[in-house]
Amino acid sequence: MMIDTPPVLSSKTIRPFEVTNRLMLAITIPVMLASLTTPLLGLVDTAVVGQLGDPHLLGGLAIGALVFDFLFSTMNFLRAGTTGLVAQAMGRHDNIEQQAVFWRAIGIAVVAGLVFIAATPLILSATISFMNPGKAIADAISTYVSIRLLSSPMALGNFVVLGLLLGQGKAMQGLYLQFLLNGINVVMTIWLGLVMGWGVVGIAWGTVLGETAALLVGLALVYRQFRAVPNPSRARILDMHEIRRMFTVNRDIMLRSFFLLIAYTYFTRAGTEAGAVTLATNAVLMNFLLISGNLIDGVTTAAEQIAGRAVGAHYRPAFDRGIRLSFLWGMVLASLMALFFLIYGNAIVAVLIKSPEVQALAAIYLPWAALSPVVGLLAFHMDGVFIGATWSRDMRNMMVLSLLGYFVAYFILPKYLGNHGLWLALYLFLGLRGISLLYILPNRARVQFAD
Repeated sequence: MMIDTPPVLSSKTIRPFEVTNRLMLAITIPVMLASLTTPLLGLVDTAVVGQLGDPHLLGGLAIGALVFDFLFSTMNFLRAGTTGLVAQAMGRHDNIEQQAVFWRAIGIAVVAGLVFIAATPLILSATISFMNPGKAIADAISTYVSIRLLSSPMALGNFVVLGLLLGQGKAMQGLYLQFLLNGINVVMTIWLGLVMGWGVVGIAWGTVLGETAALLVGLALVYRQFRAVPNPSRARILDMHEIRRMFTVNRDIMLRSFFLLIAYTYFTRAGTEAGAVTLATNAVLMNFLLISGNLIDGVTTAAEQIAGRAVGAHYRPAFDRGIRLSFLWGMVLASLMALFFLIYGNAIVAVLIKSPEVQALAAIYLPWAALSPVVGLLAFHMDGVFIGATWSRDMRNMMVLSLLGYFVAYFILPKYLGNHGLWLALYLFLGLRGISLLYILPNRARVQFAD
């Protein structure tokens, strides 16, 4: 059934709802569990290639994986932006707009995915030119990237499906889809890459099959949900005001992600200039921050959904309580991770790296990495709040400000403090991101919830 009728209630109509610890954990825990499955894929891919006994294949796989980390990280706005916009429509009790947001985002995902496929030669040329690998590694990169790029529309479509489910607070359904995606990926990678002997080709096709299966099941879930309620007309989906709004939000989130990648890239670059041992040490310890960020993403997602829903419902008490509870749970989680890394960090480094020089240096800098979840929590948490409220311009602007402050510290502190100065510059970057967003939060909330 097609319908053009706009929401009966205005955007200023208050629609109260309760924010509880149970609601918070119902979103946080499934997202955390889903995040834990993602690193497994890299381990399986590495293990499969490792069994083939050719180091060139492993190098090609590693560089190929970096290509997709970059491409898909910058496109993560399809998940985050969809979550915020759907949560706001849910807060307004506007089922039709939830569907319209989904179909607009799917359109963007399909077009972007097809552009990636068409740009395969350009992506390969840029990657190989920048990395300058040997011929054997370059061949492995070309094989892996060429095949896996075929899954781009499906991978980006999965971002949108997950964004819809998280925006509706249906984190368990999102968890099931992530388990399905990663499970099929792992099984098919082992079967095609190892059992069938396809190597890198099998690993790439395993990813394509996993992304495709997950999208088909996800679309089936979405269709079943949408079939039970009135559907938006084509005119509603193609509403230019809403499309421009979606592009604005998504553009700002994409720029924020891109600037974040720049900060992390320069951090790695500084380690390269300091020598191979320092580079390896920072690379290993940086994993502690990245793992923490993935786990804290559960709390961030809860903040996104509740903040977005509260904005849509125009209900300030839920907004304020959602911020407080999500930060509290985030601090508990971040503190536990910091304690874990402080106690077991050296043992983890010893498993990952056999070099005595790296192990000794990592022991010196371990506290910097171990405490990073606590230091970075406010930045991660505020990102979730601002994405959910779709205050993406503020988030982008504060990211630029923080990046400028980071570069000032980056070019000064290491000269006097060495690698300690580099880690301190990263801490200042994380701190500036969180504090700057927290500073403007009260005024933004006051304006947003004004009668």
